[in-house]
Amino acid sequence: MAMSVGSDSTHEDEGIVDINTTPLIDVMLVLLIMLIITIPLQTHSVALDLPQGNPPPSTEQPKVVTVAIDFDNSISWNGEPMTSEQDLQAHFSNAASQSDQPEMHIHPNRLADYKTVAHVLADAQRLGITKLGIVGQDQFMEGQ
Repeated sequence: MAMSVGSDSTHEDEGIVDINTTPLIDVMLVLLIMLIITIPLQTHSVALDLPQGNPPPSTEQPKVVTVAIDFDNSISWNGEPMTSEQDLQAHFSNAASQSDQPEMHIHPNRLADYKTVAHVLADAQRLGITKLGIVGQDQFMEGQ
């Protein structure tokens, strides 16, 4: 009455080498279903009422204020010399408080100190000037 357990093979320590593909197939089916559900949502478009035609060009020229910094670091506002720091700041504050703010063109001389130019730019920004540009940069090009 002998009972035989196991197989008659001599390789009892071998494991099952096959990959269980059932979970992989389940995941792929779920991803496929999600893709099928989301595709129609991406094809909807949003209707926008855009203006037709070109707007007319502006006939009104903006007001321009030129702040010149000379070689001796003297500052002038539209050709009028600024005698003090407070005078320049008052002009900046007045320009910033206007409803239609003028364009500020800073025109530094090639020999003006950087410290003075940076100070004027910082004052303009601090006092609320938003339309600001440096003009006359061609004088700083090499060979001129």
